[in-house]
Formats: sequence, C-alpha cells, structure tokens
Amino acid sequence: MARGAILVAGGAGYIGSHVCKALAAEGYLPVTVDDLSSGHARAVQWGPLVRADIADADAVARTVKAHDVVGVLHFAAKSLVGESMRDPLKYFRENVGKGVAFLEALQAARVSNILFSSTAAVYGNPARPTSISEDDPIRPISPYGASKLAFEEALRGATRASGGRCAVLRYFNAAGADSDGDLGEDHDPETHLIPLIVRASRAETPPLTVFGEDYETRDGTPIRDYVHVEDLAAAHLLVLDQLVRGESDLVLNAGAGKGITVREVLKAAQDSLGRPIPTVTGARREGDPPMLVANISRLTALGWAPRKTLQDMISSAALWREKTAPVVPT
Repeated sequence: MARGAILVAGGAGYIGSHVCKALAAEGYLPVTVDDLSSGHARAVQWGPLVRADIADADAVARTVKAHDVVGVLHFAAKSLVGESMRDPLKYFRENVGKGVAFLEALQAARVSNILFSSTAAVYGNPARPTSISEDDPIRPISPYGASKLAFEEALRGATRASGGRCAVLRYFNAAGADSDGDLGEDHDPETHLIPLIVRASRAETPPLTVFGEDYETRDGTPIRDYVHVEDLAAAHLLVLDQLVRGESDLVLNAGAGKGITVREVLKAAQDSLGRPIPTVTGARREGDPPMLVANISRLTALGWAPRKTLQDMISSAALWREKTAPVVPT
C-alpha cells in the first residue's frame, strides 16, 4: 500500500541510499534530492532523482509540490572530520548555511516530519565515553561536529516555532553493505575503517594506516561503536513512523551499544576474509576522541534493536566490493 512520498536529501549517498531502499520496501516513494557532489546516481534505484543543491529553494518547492511530500529525511552534508579541521568555514557553509536554506524552503512549502542525520561527533570527548546518552554534555571538538550541532539547534527551534515535527538521529559508526548486494560504501576519499580494510586486504591500496596506538584503551587503538547500515535504515523508518504519529523533538543515539577497538576490527576482518590485512602505524588524527560508545536505550525503547554483527558488516562490505570493484592483478 502506498504511504506517500518522502524527500530524501542526500539519498544518493551511502546511508541515504540504503534508507531509500528500506522506504520503498515499506510502501513509501523515496524522492532523492542530491547534487551528486559525493553521492552516486547509480545508487538511486527506488524512486526519482532530482539533481539539485538542497539550498535551491525553487527546486525544493517544485519537488515537494510534484510529489506531495509527507516527510523529509536529511542526510546531505560534508562529513570528513580532518577536512573540517583544515577548512572549518566550508563545513559551516555546507552543513549549516545550506541546511538552513533547505529548512526555510521546506517551511515555505509547509512540510512537517523532518528527520535529521546527525552524529556522535557532537559529544566531543565525553566524560562517560563508554555509555554516552543523549542528555550528556554536548561539546564537539571538530568543526564537523559543531556544524551538525548547529543545524540540530536550528531544526528544533524552527519546528517548535512553526508547529512542525522533527527528530534527530546521532549516528555512531555506520558500516557494512546491503545484504542483496545492490548498495555499498563508496566514498572518495574513503576514510571509514571497514571499507579501507577490505581494500587493503585486496591489495587495492597501500597498507592500512592505524591512526594512533597510544590511546588509553585496552590495546592502545581507538574504540568505536559500529552499527550495520541496514539496522540504521530500520531505525530511520521507525523514527519516521513516530513523527507521522505526532511525536516530535526526538533526539536518539543510533549505534550498537558496544565498543570495539581498531585492532579488534582488524582481527575480525582477518578471520572473516581469510587473508592478512597489511597495516602501518600513524600518528593520531586531530579531532579523534579515544572512545565513543552509545547508550541506545532511548531508541531500543521504541522497539528497535541492532540485529547485524561485526562479521556481517565485514562480510557484506567485502562481497559488495568484490562485486563492484575492478579485479586487482596479483
């Protein structure tokens, strides 16, 4: 049964495209608005693609009117922590300036039900890094995290003033690929650990750099919370349903609630792939906290739970890479 159209800003990207597939499976029409600056047109398979900048108010208005949009999922953003340290104004211009222009266009079109893709980077170096809750202090240490937080605040303020409804999902580390092999992670440059491990294991790239082995963690490498992208897509549908039902001002962590070190991910990948992962040690990256692990009780209270394992993330990422990447000579 058709459930209406959802405007997906950044739907040609990694997480956005997986969510579009999940939306279509639930009877929604995902309408992607993406300038393709980092997304891929080939990832838009379950609804129309409007190639436009989210700050283009006319394009947003036309899209909302043409498809009778009933809600919005906002993924469009720049997301490289290191780049944000070097060029902070770019991140405030892209993630806040364009985001506010997008929000103004949506409000002019009288669109409610806005779900924003935010990040655990808003927490910075948390005082309680092993179980970060949504009510913990917010103190980002990178312009990327600060720009995401700034838009969170703009979104909440605007929707309260207009009577709309909004929700924020603060991602920890999304990983893995679509279990059907239709979609995967394909950034340029790629900065995420699991796809980098897969590429290094296939000799597509030089040895993987482990950034810092002197953290105060159980093996000296950073600890992160990894959640499968399909589980994350399911969380979006659940929260969207909450908005449609009339809930608002939701702020929810999206992770697995479990911390894993870089070395532990490498060991799991070596076991799963059956081949060595060449590595070298590098210096810590500026803006990287030693540990980020989510308290996900607020999201699980809505009926969601992560179902995929770290091995699922690694194996699905590897299968997708084998399907789509060129053969590397041996």
